[in-house]
Amino acid sequence: MKDKIVVIGGYGQVGQVICSSLGDLFPGKVYAAGRSFDKAARFAATTGNKVIPIQLDAHDINAVDLLEEGTIVVMCLDQDNTNFVERCLQKKIHYIDISASHDFLSKVRSIEKHMTSLESTSVLSVGLAPGLTNMLVKQCVNRMDQVHSADIFIMLGLGEQHGHAAIEWMVDNIASSFSVVENGVNKQVRSLEEGKTTDFPGKFGRRTAYRFNFSDQHVLPETLGISSVSTRICFDSSWITRLIALMKKLGVYRSLQYPAVRRSMINLLSKFHLGTEVYAAKVSANGINNAQSVCYECSIHGQSESFITGKTAAFIAKKMYLQDYRPGIFHTEELFEPMELFEELKAWATFEEGWKS
Repeated sequence: MKDKIVVIGGYGQVGQVICSSLGDLFPGKVYAAGRSFDKAARFAATTGNKVIPIQLDAHDINAVDLLEEGTIVVMCLDQDNTNFVERCLQKKIHYIDISASHDFLSKVRSIEKHMTSLESTSVLSVGLAPGLTNMLVKQCVNRMDQVHSADIFIMLGLGEQHGHAAIEWMVDNIASSFSVVENGVNKQVRSLEEGKTTDFPGKFGRRTAYRFNFSDQHVLPETLGISSVSTRICFDSSWITRLIALMKKLGVYRSLQYPAVRRSMINLLSKFHLGTEVYAAKVSANGINNAQSVCYECSIHGQSESFITGKTAAFIAKKMYLQDYRPGIFHTEELFEPMELFEELKAWATFEEGWKS
């Protein structure tokens, strides 16, 4: 019987949150998978054996053959290609991915073009950004007659211990150029430039955030039909945010093209924990409501980006485990409603919304 949920990377920071949350709901049906059986077993023991350990290497596409009783795979690891995803879909296994890489998510989305038929459901953009940011934008769309533009602002705490893959992604995008949609036209922009100021919720106050290559801004023009979308980032420390932007302006990050410098930067950031574990995401959407030009704002904030990413993924997995969704490959906002998710997360995160005067 296909009734197992397999979390690949299940003993990592995000994976543990997913496994623990789902293990409480479906004890004995959730598997923490990874290359180290010992690590998986040690974590599983902390759940009172509600979670079961399993050894599985996601880089081996034949490993999918071990999942004959699997109904859902939740992927917490970064991948270089879509081979494993395609094998899951061929096996009619539902698939959830928390990756933040737009390049990879685009490759997964394109699988539909060469697979003649899909009998399972895949959900992408599951986390803080992309994920909760997508749902904040959708909430603005739900509240307004028309949305012309959406500015997404993300604040991350420098005190949080992020996974190695997340740090690598951040470093690789520090000096990147990328395309965004502005007034329906592609525009080339660069990371850590074009600062924009906003008021974050709670005690965070007014901050300047800078462009960064998050996936949500590439996806939302297509999925929600918005003609201008941008995503900007800042950190809980204002002076470090300014310093990072200044270093970009001075050209310091050009040296990241050299492997030795890149490795050193990744190692430095892995050990750097000067700040808090807070996160905040805010959306300011401009458009029309009742024939008037308006701005609607939504935000969510709390402690630990890793934790809230895991809780978001667990919510998606729970919904897919309990009911059927149409087959295909979707981003979170295409299948789920924002308020249902925000209600699920209210014990750990604060959601706010309203018209901007």
